[in-house]
Amino acid sequence: MAIFEVSVPATTGNLGPGFDCLGAALSLYNRFELAIADRLTITAAGEGAAQVERDETNLVYRAIAKVYQHLDRPIPPVAIHTDTAIPLARGLGSSATAIVGGIVGANLLAGSPLDRLELLNLAIAMEGHPDNVAPALLGGCQLMASNQAGGWEFCDLAWHDDIAIAVAIPNFELSTAKARAVLPKQVSMQDAIFNASHLALLSHGIQTGNPQWLTAGLQDRLHQPYRQDLIIGMPEVQRAAIAAGAYGMVISGAGPTLLSLAPQTKIDAVAMAMQQAWQNLGITAITKCLAIAKDGTTIR
Repeated sequence: MAIFEVSVPATTGNLGPGFDCLGAALSLYNRFELAIADRLTITAAGEGAAQVERDETNLVYRAIAKVYQHLDRPIPPVAIHTDTAIPLARGLGSSATAIVGGIVGANLLAGSPLDRLELLNLAIAMEGHPDNVAPALLGGCQLMASNQAGGWEFCDLAWHDDIAIAVAIPNFELSTAKARAVLPKQVSMQDAIFNASHLALLSHGIQTGNPQWLTAGLQDRLHQPYRQDLIIGMPEVQRAAIAAGAYGMVISGAGPTLLSLAPQTKIDAVAMAMQQAWQNLGITAITKCLAIAKDGTTIR
């Protein structure tokens, strides 16, 4: 019996001004083992294992079903084992890893009839937007925009080697639905121009490592001002990160994880400062210093 292992990286969406159009893959992984079996069997280990569904509502299984329905083939019984390191509902793309892992795994089980673009389009159809599934599958830092044909264009931004990443993951969850519910239906022309210009500047800062462009470019007016009140202690954590040498701090995805960019020489101090700031408020947080996952999803 062939067993396929699919490894999918965490992702951070938005990076400040890149709301729903910018995402990066991070060096923290969920791993999925898949095989054809006599009956549906789902097991789990690692972060949030107790919350993983063991039936057909499981997101990995639903992604497998999506592929077989697309191929117009019957869905075979499968054995799925998940080993997760990415916490659930924290803004690090855990659901995107399940979707990508299931779609890539199903393609392998079916004999690999679909190419990477077809897999990506299926993943986007399931997720509803590309800013997590695209970097999870493709790797790197991806800038996305719709094209005239109704599809997507993906631009891989080369991440400068001196830009390090620290995430602080608090011990409370924040659902994407709740984070989206606080956003306004309309924004001013001034705020739209602000974000367009700062996203352009951030894109160049990511590729060049220019400190001034990174510091200015990480600012946002479309989503973070409205979500800040949902994340206890965000202003304090931000001040601590910047005082320790960060270029800036943003909400990772919909939150509540907070992410800082800093020079490599200062990233450990930034991570410690973020953790301490939350601790001072009585909130436990885990910090991790991560790199860009350039390879995206891998199989063996």
